[in-house]
Amino acid sequence: MEVDREIDTRGLNCPLPILKAKKSLNDMASGQLLKVVSTDPGSVRDFQAFARQTGNELMEQQTVGTDFIHVLKRR
Repeated sequence: MEVDREIDTRGLNCPLPILKAKKSLNDMASGQLLKVVSTDPGSVRDFQAFARQTGNELMEQQTVGTDFIHVLKRR
């Protein structure tokens, strides 16, 4: 999957990964993909809720080692 922008939120806890993702998505065009890398285990459910509430599509979530990777599609 080719992403348009990637942000690294490792070491940050809720709600900072969501706030940084929201800010990045606001600067992106509809249909573009944002990859967020986080170390906060709570980010998995946080990004699911964020996608439901904002209408942005959660394309993928995966865990790689201690990283939680989320890919969002801008609505």
